[in-house]
Amino acid sequence: MPETAPSVPSRLRDGSVRYARSLHPVGLAFALLFFVWSMTPSLLPRPWYLQAVATGISLATGYAVGCFVAWVVRKCGVEPHYSPKARRIGWWVLLGAAVILVPTFLVLGSWWQQIVRDLVGTDRANRTYYLLILMISFAVAALLLAAGRGLRNAARRLTAVGLRYVPAPVAKIASVVVLVAVLFFVVNGALYAGLLALANGSLAAADHDTAAGVTQPTAPERSGSPDSAEPWDSLGKEGRTFVAGGPSAEDITALTGRPALTPIRAYAGRDSADTVEEVAHHVVAELKRTGAYDRAVLAVATTTGRGWVNQDVASSLEYLNDGDTAIASMQYSFLPSPLAFIADRETPMVAGRALFEAVYAEWAALPQESRPKLVVFGESLGSYGGQAAFVAGQDMLARVDGALWVGTPNFTEQWTRITENRDPGSFQRVPVIEDGAGIRFAGNPADLELDGPWGDSRVVYWQHAGDPITWWSLDLLLNRPDWLREPHGPDVDPGMRWIPFVTFWQVTLDMVFSADVPPGHGHNYGEDAVDMWAAILQPPGWTPGDTERARALLAGE
Repeated sequence: MPETAPSVPSRLRDGSVRYARSLHPVGLAFALLFFVWSMTPSLLPRPWYLQAVATGISLATGYAVGCFVAWVVRKCGVEPHYSPKARRIGWWVLLGAAVILVPTFLVLGSWWQQIVRDLVGTDRANRTYYLLILMISFAVAALLLAAGRGLRNAARRLTAVGLRYVPAPVAKIASVVVLVAVLFFVVNGALYAGLLALANGSLAAADHDTAAGVTQPTAPERSGSPDSAEPWDSLGKEGRTFVAGGPSAEDITALTGRPALTPIRAYAGRDSADTVEEVAHHVVAELKRTGAYDRAVLAVATTTGRGWVNQDVASSLEYLNDGDTAIASMQYSFLPSPLAFIADRETPMVAGRALFEAVYAEWAALPQESRPKLVVFGESLGSYGGQAAFVAGQDMLARVDGALWVGTPNFTEQWTRITENRDPGSFQRVPVIEDGAGIRFAGNPADLELDGPWGDSRVVYWQHAGDPITWWSLDLLLNRPDWLREPHGPDVDPGMRWIPFVTFWQVTLDMVFSADVPPGHGHNYGEDAVDMWAAILQPPGWTPGDTERARALLAGE
């Protein structure tokens, strides 16, 4: 009789058995450990699907670590030979541990996430979604494992080719070097070129859209108005939103009861010139046209990728100074911040330096007694780019009257140097610098209240304890940061611990929705801006009652 082909279920079962037998038991044991760790809390609440991704990456990482440990042990000459019975017992123990630990930590993980949600003031999530984490995380881990095995096979093939010409040790080393080099140039080059091409194409086209409810301003104090040399259509989507927003003179008077001016908002879009430096000169021309150098306060604001400015920070400055202000800003890229974060960290620095230096040159040429107060601010990539105009903290204090840097990324050189040189005993999340004489850090307004005197020029770094944009770093892979050694911030789960590899991926995925939490948490910086500017500039006539009314207005109360 002819042989019958195996049924589909049989083939699937046989394939699953072969795949399971190909897995290393030590790797699986470490994968189980990393699964447990992946469920622990981090800075912000994670949606179940991001938890699944974090868990899948952790499973693959744990398996790789376990296999590496087993390889090192074998290379050290330790290679135990277990009997079939001992192997069976080992597999059953591993299976039993998985049966107990996996559901236990799925439940614990969902409970920990509810605690984090309570700490940041978000609604609790449906915990039943956590049942899907297992399937998706296994799929993510399997894909990563397949990719890793593919690279390993490629290295073996390259080694086989090399063995024809050189000794085995040289062939192995050469295969790894070649593979890493190819991956670096292909992935790095393709990613960078692809993102820039995307910006020049679809993202540039999308930038011509205007946000709902945004209309062209008519006040001559605004770029993009009929009196402006900068056409409305050239400002970019975020630029149009910026110049059309903010309080009018009537809005400010209604809040304070004092006469007010219409705040100046000078802005130029990336389409206005061929280079970033030329765009900056367009902004200066707008400042001159509007009489900005005659105002009491002149602010230089470095934007995020596509030109976004935090309206709460800008409006707070305008309310505090009765509208006697001018804000200079510009668009330097078509890339949204997450893409710019990956593909282009150079342009924000070029833009920050170009805009500040162009504005500063005109300001410095004025008679000293007639100069407006000069302040700078920026958020996220805007903070990173804006600080590039200064060598260090002392340079800021010497050149400006005030600065408000918001949610500064960890890779900002100036921030890093200042933080590392903090006073002994102060915490990394709210460091004290020279007793607060010039530079102060704050997660909330109360953190600005230090015992020592504060000079006339004041720099504030506003950063939340639970902001992953500030705390994300490649160092998290293998090094525990000081902010996880110290007492945690008020909205960070006390149970958060640094775990090699795992914490890095947790904080990485925390960044995805870091702004989708209530103000005062994560990367959402809101009405506290009123208190920050009040402490920096101390405007005459401004009262605590004004602060409370402005805060309520910005909060939409």
